[in-house]
Amino acid sequence: MKALVTGGAGFIGSHLADRLIEEGHEVTLVDNLSTGKKENINKRARFHKMDILSPRLEGLFKKERFDIVSHHAAQIDVRRSVEDPIFDAQVNILGFLNILENAVRYGTKFLVFASSGGTVYGEQRFFPASEEHPTCPISPYGVTKLTSEQYLYFYRKSYGLRYSVLRYANVYGPRQDPFGEAGVVAIFAQKMLMEGQPVINGNGMQTRDYVYVDDVVDANMAVITKKAEDVFNVGTGRETSVNSLFDLLRQVLGLDLKAVYGPAKKGEQSRSLLDPTKLKKALDWEPRVDLEEGLLKTVEYFRKDRPKKDRV
Repeated sequence: MKALVTGGAGFIGSHLADRLIEEGHEVTLVDNLSTGKKENINKRARFHKMDILSPRLEGLFKKERFDIVSHHAAQIDVRRSVEDPIFDAQVNILGFLNILENAVRYGTKFLVFASSGGTVYGEQRFFPASEEHPTCPISPYGVTKLTSEQYLYFYRKSYGLRYSVLRYANVYGPRQDPFGEAGVVAIFAQKMLMEGQPVINGNGMQTRDYVYVDDVVDANMAVITKKAEDVFNVGTGRETSVNSLFDLLRQVLGLDLKAVYGPAKKGEQSRSLLDPTKLKKALDWEPRVDLEEGLLKTVEYFRKDRPKKDRV
């Protein structure tokens, strides 16, 4: 099978590319390296440094005739989406439309879209949120993810493009960027390892559903293998506050560190918890890595990787 992974040098996309290659598939990666990293690129993949808005994308689709596309390239920073919604829409909507147009034009059989259960539901009305929960995003990032889902429905009805939507909870694990604005686990872990002081936004009572990256890859492989056409939450159904996450990381690292608080950030909801029952029943998927184990694996990765990443 010929697969294209957009955002293939990024956090989740690179892990998925590794798994696809391990299972014998022919993998092409597209990434503009604005946040993706060269060291994440699998040497057995074909890599193209390219923006998803680029007109050159058509030549790649025309040449390769991909069987599946996994779309992970995105502007993922909620806070930046609030500050610059136009840029957010250019990347996440217009860039995705460039993918969709070429997928339809050059015979892509199946597309998997990485959506965001942590943002499309907005301030949740019930917990955990099933896929039937009302979608009321409170950030431009969430709006672009939901809009992209609706475009997929249009392309399925109008052109027959088969697809699956995976609404991720808060994904964490090795290769997540600790120097960006997204990914609290990576940010906190790296700060603590560098003997710095993580700052908790708001009162720290805000909660998230943290799911380990390998479990997310398992979910992707399940829908790709079975060509499961549906919308699925990918989470653990376990709610953890930022305060609790801070305490767990502090324990893993054996640090005596006090919590420091800063102002709350716009566009971030107070609670987020996903119900993964639908994915479990449909595709026999289960999250295998609990939070404590996942944090330990993540910390060990950053500990080994730290000499290359430390910044003055």
